[in-house]
Amino acid sequence: MKLATLLLTFLLGTAAALAQTQPGVVGNYEGTIKGQPVTFELKDKDGKLQGQLKAGEKAYVLTEAAVNGEGLLSFTFGKDAKLDGKTDGSKITGNWIVGAEKTPIELKKVAAAAAPAAAAAPASAAPAFNLNGQWDAVADANGQPFPFALTLKVEGETVTGNSSSQLGDAPLKDGTWKEGKLAFLIEGANGNISMVATVVDGKLSGEFDFAGQLQGKWVAVKKN
Repeated sequence: MKLATLLLTFLLGTAAALAQTQPGVVGNYEGTIKGQPVTFELKDKDGKLQGQLKAGEKAYVLTEAAVNGEGLLSFTFGKDAKLDGKTDGSKITGNWIVGAEKTPIELKKVAAAAAPAAAAAPASAAPAFNLNGQWDAVADANGQPFPFALTLKVEGETVTGNSSSQLGDAPLKDGTWKEGKLAFLIEGANGNISMVATVVDGKLSGEFDFAGQLQGKWVAVKKN
C-alpha cells in the first residue's frame, strides 16, 4: 500500500472488477443524463468486468461490478458514483447515483466498430493525432483507481510536460511519440515510473511500471 501511494503521488486507466458475469451485459452503451451525452464501455476479461463510463467530459472508471442471473446489476465507480439497475441484454435502466443525488438513467447498447478497422486505426491515424494539451487520466494500482492530470507538449518525436495529483507535480522525462506509441518516465524519490500508451478511440490507453516492483494499466481522456 505504501508503494502504491508513493507511485500515485506522481500519477493520477482501467480498473478490473470481479463480478458474476452475464454475457448479455457486455458491450458499448449510449444515453443521456440531464441532457449530457453518456457512453459506457463494458468488457469481460478473464471473467472480470472492466470498463469506463463517460458523462459529458468526466470519466468514471469501474471498480466493482455485480450482475446476477436475473439481470439485476450494481456497478461502483471508485468513491465518486454508482449505477444500480437491471439489464435485458439490449439496455441498462436504473439510477445513476453521485453522492446524495440520484438520477434515472437508460443506456442503450450500440454496435461496436468492426474489428479490422479498429486494429488498423492506431497504426494509420495515431501519428497525426494531436497529443498536445491537458488530459484527465486514471491509473490502476493493485485494483485501486487513482486519478491524475497529465499535460503533454509534442515537438517532432520529443514529448515534454508534467503529471500532477493532489499530492504534487512531477516533470516528464525522456518523452517520445514514435509510430503511434507514447513513452515517458516520471522520476520519483523511490525510483522511476515508466509509462507507455497508444491512442485508442481518441483516448490514451497503456501500462506503467514502477521500478520493476509495481505494474498496472492507465487510461486518459483529453480535455476539450
